[in-house]
Amino acid sequence: MERTEANIAGVDEETIAAIVSGEHGDPFAVLGMHHAPGLKGALVVRALVPWAARVWVVDAHDKSLVGELSKLHTAGLFAGPLLDRRQRFHYRLRAATAKGEIEFEDPYQFPLLLRETELQLFKKGNHFEIHRMLGAHPQIVDGVSGVVFGVWAPNAHRVSVVGGFNCWDGRRHPMRLRRECGVWEIFIPGIGPGELYKYEVKSKSGEVLPLKADPCGFFAERPPATASIVYRSDFEWHDEKWMTHREGANARESPISIYEAHLGSWKRSHNGQYLTYRELADELVPYVQQHGFTHIELLPLSEYPFDGSWGYQPLGLFAPTSRYGTPDDLRHFVQCCHDANIGVLLDWVPGHFPNDPHGLGFFDGTCVYEHADPRKGLHPDWQTLIYNFGRREVAAFLISNALYWIKEFHVDGLRVDAVASMLYLDYSRKPEEWLPNQYGGRENLEALAFIRRLNEAIYAEGQGAVSVAEESTAWPMVSRPTYLGGLGFGYKWNMGWMHDTLEYMGKDPIHRKYHHEGLTFGLIYAFTENFILPLSHDEVVHGKGSLFSKMPGDRWQKFANLRAYLAFMYTQPGKKLLFMGGEFAQTGEWKHNESLQWDLIKDPPHAGMQKLARDLNWLYRETAALHERDCEPEGFSWIDCGDAESGVIAYVRRAANPDDFVVVVCNFTPVVRYGYRIGIPRKVRYQERLNTDSAHYGGSNVGNLGAIEAQEIGAHSFAFSLPLTLPPLGVVVLRPEKERW
Repeated sequence: MERTEANIAGVDEETIAAIVSGEHGDPFAVLGMHHAPGLKGALVVRALVPWAARVWVVDAHDKSLVGELSKLHTAGLFAGPLLDRRQRFHYRLRAATAKGEIEFEDPYQFPLLLRETELQLFKKGNHFEIHRMLGAHPQIVDGVSGVVFGVWAPNAHRVSVVGGFNCWDGRRHPMRLRRECGVWEIFIPGIGPGELYKYEVKSKSGEVLPLKADPCGFFAERPPATASIVYRSDFEWHDEKWMTHREGANARESPISIYEAHLGSWKRSHNGQYLTYRELADELVPYVQQHGFTHIELLPLSEYPFDGSWGYQPLGLFAPTSRYGTPDDLRHFVQCCHDANIGVLLDWVPGHFPNDPHGLGFFDGTCVYEHADPRKGLHPDWQTLIYNFGRREVAAFLISNALYWIKEFHVDGLRVDAVASMLYLDYSRKPEEWLPNQYGGRENLEALAFIRRLNEAIYAEGQGAVSVAEESTAWPMVSRPTYLGGLGFGYKWNMGWMHDTLEYMGKDPIHRKYHHEGLTFGLIYAFTENFILPLSHDEVVHGKGSLFSKMPGDRWQKFANLRAYLAFMYTQPGKKLLFMGGEFAQTGEWKHNESLQWDLIKDPPHAGMQKLARDLNWLYRETAALHERDCEPEGFSWIDCGDAESGVIAYVRRAANPDDFVVVVCNFTPVVRYGYRIGIPRKVRYQERLNTDSAHYGGSNVGNLGAIEAQEIGAHSFAFSLPLTLPPLGVVVLRPEKERW
């Protein structure tokens, strides 16, 4: 390089070396069009085009050749003055290559695009739509089509966008730092949807980090590949009726029966491949609808690297996993659910994230998303990283993501995973492995503030969407409003009920009388929260066996026990959740990499179980007494909870209208109970609305011939009673005939 060329270009050798090596902290101050010092206001253009032999500047308006640039460095830095030009103008670069001449836009001539007001909101933690600012957005700028990229990396020395469009060369498209908030941005013309990209980040220490996927990327390569993909949605929603109804509905008084599903293993194609979102819309949605479930809950769909995590170790929080198709394919699935009057809940995981090198960990050479101290930033159980909930930008990132799924994908609620691990600083830690809060306690005050703010945002902006906590401790008021001191969730999984009742059902019936409290203890606290009764995926993995295999006895008794258990769940206070396969008594433990055992439903007992699950759903939905007061003590009363010797319990479920009720009697022994008398509120004829021992479901058909007349014989503090025939290992649901009231 000649000294005179450098002087004319307005740069010194140190600057040139920094640009060509990708070390310069502010490439926009050097590259592009600038007024050159010492040239009486003339313009100079500088461009880094490593693959060009010669470069010219062309006026984009009239296509005229303005001038040729000199090659200042063998690495491909070109520069030169435009002596006849004083006013900035839209130009293009023309380059001579080994394959001929090409013409293209210079990304360094475009202005700042991210608005200052939004950046300041983000810095303060008050921007809850950061996906509209950060990420990759196809856009037209000054009449030029391209993509605007934005990424938060406050402590990086340099950040570049790399992809096939620049040969994954981090020198080609270094970004501009918005120093007020640590966000980097660039508009790259000439690319669009479908382009693969990552960020090349150089730390303050000069280390080039492993290429990073976009934290706000909307689509990603199918694992094990890890690049982000530029994506633009063209989907048009037509679920206005559903959304309007959702906003006005009272969820606590509505039936909620959830089918929990892992999309990769619900069903596979004939050659063992995943079904796509669209194929699942054609098969899973009608199945859920026909079997009476009101909602489907999907295990996490945010892009995740390891299949064996089932999605619970996500990295691409804004990208639906590409295992099953595109983001718009998922939107189509949700639309089909809504068309079928099925709500969609999504498992959402803010509690931790994996430390894969392309992910959020050590993102800019420092702990940006996570705590630096492993006593706060590392999960000992899972060896995953923990978000720094006290950092404003991280909280905004997570809340934005929650609202993103609700607003952009119209999901009807989020089930927040592993809330207990967020609430307690000493969660699964030894005494020396955690740090107390500022008051010396074990509560994670930063996570508490985040959770409350999250739920306030969901209920303020979610148009009727709900939040559900998987919280396994006795933390009070999880599902109570924040203004009352609660955490603000709409519902909480009742892990205690699940544990106690499964333990009871696993006992041989001859021993159940010694564990009777397993059936009854849950009613002591049943109305302290808005509970969901979960028989979830967690209970059928890791050697725990299937629900069917947990049941004691021979094959007939296993089916009878499971039928009785499902009926018990559906008639207890609380919303319902059943993991896929449980509805037809899958015999094998769930495996994430295999389809459910669909061949089983060819066997009559399994088909009978499936019919029972369907009938229980419809009974629950159509019977106000079984759902209107799921969360209120007025909706439940015991008739008899003390007959441990017989293994029998009986109770009443009431609707908002107390005269609208049903009677439920459960016999958890294999003994037929003839003339078993229970007290009842009214002297009318009672229809046997459901009997789990019906031959229709694979039972022995013991029952009350469809109906039974009340007698004026007092029992259980009631003036009237019924002399029932209780089927073995069976549940009967009785409803008074209304015309006799």
